[in-house]
Amino acid sequence: MKNIMGIIYTGERDAQLRELTASRAVAAVPLCGRYRLIDFPLSAMVGSGVRNVGVIAQRNYNSLMDHLGSGREWDLHGKRSGLVILPPFLTKDNVGVYSGFLDALRSNLHYLRRSKERYVVITDTHMLFSAKFDEMAEAHEASGADITLLYTKDSAMRRNGMGRYIQVEEDGRVSALEVDPAIARLPYTYMETFCVRRELLISLVDQAVSRGQYHLTRDLLMNGIYDGSLKVKGFEHKGKVWHLDSVQAYFDCSMDLLDKDTRADLFPKDRPVLTKLRDEMPSQYLNGAQVKNSLVADGCVVEGTVENSILFRGVHVEKGAVVKDSIIMQDGLVQSGAELQHCILDKQATIRENTKLLAPRSYPIVITKNMIV
Repeated sequence: MKNIMGIIYTGERDAQLRELTASRAVAAVPLCGRYRLIDFPLSAMVGSGVRNVGVIAQRNYNSLMDHLGSGREWDLHGKRSGLVILPPFLTKDNVGVYSGFLDALRSNLHYLRRSKERYVVITDTHMLFSAKFDEMAEAHEASGADITLLYTKDSAMRRNGMGRYIQVEEDGRVSALEVDPAIARLPYTYMETFCVRRELLISLVDQAVSRGQYHLTRDLLMNGIYDGSLKVKGFEHKGKVWHLDSVQAYFDCSMDLLDKDTRADLFPKDRPVLTKLRDEMPSQYLNGAQVKNSLVADGCVVEGTVENSILFRGVHVEKGAVVKDSIIMQDGLVQSGAELQHCILDKQATIRENTKLLAPRSYPIVITKNMIV
């Protein structure tokens, strides 16, 4: 099925990832050595045959726009369709920041109206998974539903005081939905990804905003489910899902991806994850280097010890340095004699000679971008 377009919402939850989103959107957070979070839903859409993708930015989107560029790496730089970045803009009705997802969609109705595809798949970027949006859209069309919600039965996705949870009946109908409950009572987690007919979405957004509603899940979906005005079905995602709602969740996800079987679930061979190219020399492992169970991107120079860690492009670990259970982002430097354990170093951070940063796994240390310690 190719008659679908995609919309990726880059999120409003940058405060949850603290230092990692101080100067970037959630969608631009680096992951797994060379990728950004937006690469996964964007690549999944391309792999599902989607040729028209809109990226709704909210704030701190400079690095995101630099990463996406013209969309060439995803083959989305055509003349008739492709990648469209939709940042907030100043008008007499818009203060430059969207009030919520519904407001973001309303502000970009012109994009929805000029698109030609019959169906729209909309997703967020704070949940990480390998999606097959074409299968979801086919199930949506076959069911005759107004809206189809993607959900998971994974109990690890449940959070107290936050999250969206649904009840799915035997016939696939969604009969109940709750938003940010203190204790979740419904069994399945809604992954904030759904499929809807494009013209119906335009009508629903226009109606909702005209009534002063700005929260898509609480106002539009919940009202439609409980008053029966919308026929809402569920579509189960059976693969692994990570909810990146904290620095701890980000760290745990990164450590999970050191396992090759877990990586295989997120990086399926038949649907590759694409990202921005950066031409680098192959990594160098000099005399005395020891590397165990780690992901090392291109352009790195390793002279010391690296265990159970992820090194992004251009990282240098000098002789005598020890890096364990840590994440070092692009162009990081760990000088000789330094020791790191359970640390996250943002881009271009430097750890000076003989510095020791040791933390428990339950509370990793985060060194912000360009910082020298």
